[in-house]
Amino acid sequence: MRTLGSLPLALWLQAQSGTVAEGSSTSIVTLVLRSSPISKLVLLALGLLSVISWGIILYKLWTFRRSERHTTQFLDIFRRSNKFSEVQAVCKSLDDSPLVGLFQSGYAELTAQLRQTAPPDAIGSNPHGTVVRPTLKSLAAVDRALLRASAVEVNKLEHRIPFLATTASMAPFIGLFGTVWGIITAFEGIGQTGSTNLGVVAPGIADALVATAAGLFAAIPAVYFYNGLSNRVKLFASEMDDFAMEFLNIAERNFT
Repeated sequence: MRTLGSLPLALWLQAQSGTVAEGSSTSIVTLVLRSSPISKLVLLALGLLSVISWGIILYKLWTFRRSERHTTQFLDIFRRSNKFSEVQAVCKSLDDSPLVGLFQSGYAELTAQLRQTAPPDAIGSNPHGTVVRPTLKSLAAVDRALLRASAVEVNKLEHRIPFLATTASMAPFIGLFGTVWGIITAFEGIGQTGSTNLGVVAPGIADALVATAAGLFAAIPAVYFYNGLSNRVKLFASEMDDFAMEFLNIAERNFT
């Protein structure tokens, strides 16, 4: 422990006295190239986790932005339209909104029930008007259809996000493994040479620190964006609950 504790001071003294050789560059690239095969495997695993995580983050940010824009447009059309059929006509152009899935599921159940008691030309009429409407057989069935659609849409929104939590949990431990391996390598070098010279000990310590830094580099963005994206999914779920209640209110007011 005294040897390891004196390493930072010794490195600083050598740097100040100019005795560090040019070939002993401490750049990150050099450390990676000189690292052991196990350490390179650790860094490769952390690199893959980081790349995949950033791909998921950028993709989700892009899709969530489109979903928010389409949701705003869909709600505006839904609340201004006089017929459900008019809303149905624009669903294909706004299908990135999770509310579209809810509406289509509720509208399909609503239409299926009304077809049993009314001619086809009465279906999709103005739900806000005073025209007499056929009676729904079961409003609870429409509610269940909306709940199923809500679960499906939430699963779509959460797709791939759990990988960020996995990365945030695994990356520090993988980096810790690389750190422990670097310490073991350093002590093996001391045991084989019988010397505590920095040229023997420092590479293993530096290798260990690089693995630690790589683990943190992969984990910190993953946990930050996991929390942020999960919160946005909760907001989408809240919007879906509000829309489902609004849809049910219209259905109950006009078809029961």
